[in-house]
Amino acid sequence: MAIYFDEEKKIFYLESGCVSYVMQISQFGFLTQLYYGKRIPREDVSYVEKLYDRGSEAVVFGAPSRRYSPNVITSEYPSYGKGDFRECAFIPRGADGARVFEGKVKGFEILQEKPTIPGMPSLYGGGETLVVTLEDEISKVQVDLYYSVYDELDAIARRAVIKNNADTPLVLDRAYSFSLDLPAGSYNVITQYGAHMRERTPEVTPLMHGIMSVDSKRGATSLHSSCFMALAAKDADEESGDVYGFNLIYSGSFRLTAEQSPYDMVRVLGGINDFDFSWKLLPGESFYTPEAAMVYSGKGLGAMSRTFHDLYRGYIINKRFVNAVRPIVINNWEATYFNFDIPKLCSIIDTVKDSGIDMFVLDDGWFGRRDSDRSSLGDWTVNKDKLKGDLSALIDYVHNAGMKFGLWFEPEMVSEDSDIYREHPDWAIKIPYRNAAPSRDQLVFDLTKPQVRDYVVKAVNSILSQYKIDYVKWDMNRNITEIYSDGLPADGQKEIMHRYILGVYEICERIINGHPDVFFEGCASGGGRFDAAMAYYFPQIWTSDDTDANERTRIQYGTSLCYPLSMMSCHVSICPNHGTARTTPFKTRGDIAHLGATGYELDTTQITPEELAQIRRQVTDYKAMQDLVLHGDLYRLDNPFTSNYFCEELVKKDKTECVVTCYRRLMEVNSAVKRVYLRGLDPDMKYRVEENGMVLSGAVLMNVGLIPEFGGGDFMTAVYHIKKAGN
Repeated sequence: MAIYFDEEKKIFYLESGCVSYVMQISQFGFLTQLYYGKRIPREDVSYVEKLYDRGSEAVVFGAPSRRYSPNVITSEYPSYGKGDFRECAFIPRGADGARVFEGKVKGFEILQEKPTIPGMPSLYGGGETLVVTLEDEISKVQVDLYYSVYDELDAIARRAVIKNNADTPLVLDRAYSFSLDLPAGSYNVITQYGAHMRERTPEVTPLMHGIMSVDSKRGATSLHSSCFMALAAKDADEESGDVYGFNLIYSGSFRLTAEQSPYDMVRVLGGINDFDFSWKLLPGESFYTPEAAMVYSGKGLGAMSRTFHDLYRGYIINKRFVNAVRPIVINNWEATYFNFDIPKLCSIIDTVKDSGIDMFVLDDGWFGRRDSDRSSLGDWTVNKDKLKGDLSALIDYVHNAGMKFGLWFEPEMVSEDSDIYREHPDWAIKIPYRNAAPSRDQLVFDLTKPQVRDYVVKAVNSILSQYKIDYVKWDMNRNITEIYSDGLPADGQKEIMHRYILGVYEICERIINGHPDVFFEGCASGGGRFDAAMAYYFPQIWTSDDTDANERTRIQYGTSLCYPLSMMSCHVSICPNHGTARTTPFKTRGDIAHLGATGYELDTTQITPEELAQIRRQVTDYKAMQDLVLHGDLYRLDNPFTSNYFCEELVKKDKTECVVTCYRRLMEVNSAVKRVYLRGLDPDMKYRVEENGMVLSGAVLMNVGLIPEFGGGDFMTAVYHIKKAGN
């Protein structure tokens, strides 16, 4: 039994993997937090709730002394207005304008199967789920707190459901997914920031007294911030120390907050961003928050990441494809941009049809009158004049070459210069009497409207049904501005951002489920919506529009803090790179792109015979290691943000095989000999290093290390395939 309730002591024990999560129903009926960390016996740990007289602080009504202040008592779902002046998870507003919730435990239930969330992605499977019901006796507001555990993983899934049991409307001004109180201590807060072509840069900041937040107000998780936060002990590193990781399974505007109070207590909480948000609940209606995944590691950031990776590979990524061999693609975008026709595309296909590449992907520009990014989004009809033939001719050519065919869409967007916009200008999110802020000459479809969702689904389905398409690249290149929908009343305008994301989930569900054998890849100006909720629909996501190998080491390193390599789409492109003008060796580009779902994005009619031969070798090498990319444990051996090196090791679950990829940014003259210390191997097992024939024990490889042979020059890589020696 992974969830146990001690009736006498009113204590809940949640056990997930090697983790314990302990809560108690207090003498006043509130749900308090006692412990979260390494697995402990089911003993009474309520003694940690040591309280002192806090002077003039507010106290719980009816408490026997001034020690019982809400501002120092732990709370599983803290609310505003009753004396807890820390950040809160919940702000309801009643019909009279009052904003107080005094939720006391009304009951609980232990479910053997994890329920889904209506209209939203969530982790599936797992073990038991605890549902604790809180109710305010006066306002009749009910909050159900969900806790799901996983027998083999150190992870817990959290969410909340708010129900209006009153006979008057209720407005939610804030409704977060989770809150966690941690004991006083010295913590670093790890978040991620970025920009286009520079996504998910880790940033480590000491937690000080006050509030630290990371958020997005863009209607998407965004290029500029990530819905991930970790609190790490000051002495924690990759391999040791306590780390608490938090990730929202959500794709819209979000907020994650860490706070240290004047009493040194620490609180972490988050969910849908309450900036420009409210949600009206009529009597009897419910609101569902997105799910949040919490991971505890007592063995540093590396173990935290590996738990997130296993959690998402096992319980979020589409079951039809999570373990399937990923297609190695060649995409025409950086090869041709908008300037292509079928003869040009066929010439590219001819050069790689015998290379082992699995799929050709036709990117933007095949529809409407689309010769630039200024028109035709929303007009999903094939431009036969531009192609010099029907799309079916190209598809047949690709299939006859022994490859599969993929196609680019941007279903959520509409160009002002499009037939559909001229017919339905009210189908875009905008304020009718204001000029829209220009952004890539496109607007966002108002997916809060059912007729718009129906149109998008019908238009995309028409192409997917008419043509033999094996793969879809689903792009999204604009954030939401001029937030307004004439389909909602004035007091419902703050619901738009969340309703939009619910609309995205609906059209994804309808389109993808309607074509179960089509492989879908996500994209958003690169990695602008790289989150676990999107992974529910898209087994892999374009990691960044920056395909420069040097920059990709940082981007892929940062992304791996929370997301598995199998989610990262990584391509080899031409040099000088179109984004950085940097030239890196072709081998290096391939080696870095192999640390994810690999592919190519260049005009292969313009490269040398030797580079074409390298593509064949790279494809062969990747297919030999792809199982490790899909299922292996990742060990980050060198940090490209703090050193001249980037090294990653992928280890098979049974420890019989690993691949080590080492990258040196700049050649250093007369420098120390570089050693790479492997991790995750069996110390008693003998391993053979295929590149040099050395046979060494796991203990030697982990403690003495390898010396990578980079050769001369900048931006060089060395890759080692290591397998169990003999039988």
